[in-house]
Amino acid sequence: MSHITRIRTRLLDKDLLVKALQDLGYPVMEGNERIRGFGGQSEAVELKITLAGSGEIGFRRGTNGYEILADWWRIRGLQEKTFLDRLTQRYAYQATLNHLTQQGFNLVEEETQGGRIRLTLRRIA
Repeated sequence: MSHITRIRTRLLDKDLLVKALQDLGYPVMEGNERIRGFGGQSEAVELKITLAGSGEIGFRRGTNGYEILADWWRIRGLQEKTFLDRLTQRYAYQATLNHLTQQGFNLVEEETQGGRIRLTLRRIA
């Protein structure tokens, strides 16, 4: 019986996903990777992060975005919802910054307060 859980997301862009993971301090392995689950089972993934003294979390492209795959029974010190919330916030941050930078805006100030991120951007006309 597999303990590997699949979580569907709306995270579409691989580069933004990698940047978000790196922002959170995770070294990302790309390519034909595999994550391990209970009883020696494994799943193929495109991206993988390994948590120190714990398990692995993988990412695989699905029909509507990347899926997160992990055996959460093996992961210590990190809950599924907490990880997903942090990743989603950093992905949104990267997507917003990327989109506005392409429109000619420059980041002037970034302020984090109570879990919220406030960005100040300017465009010189």
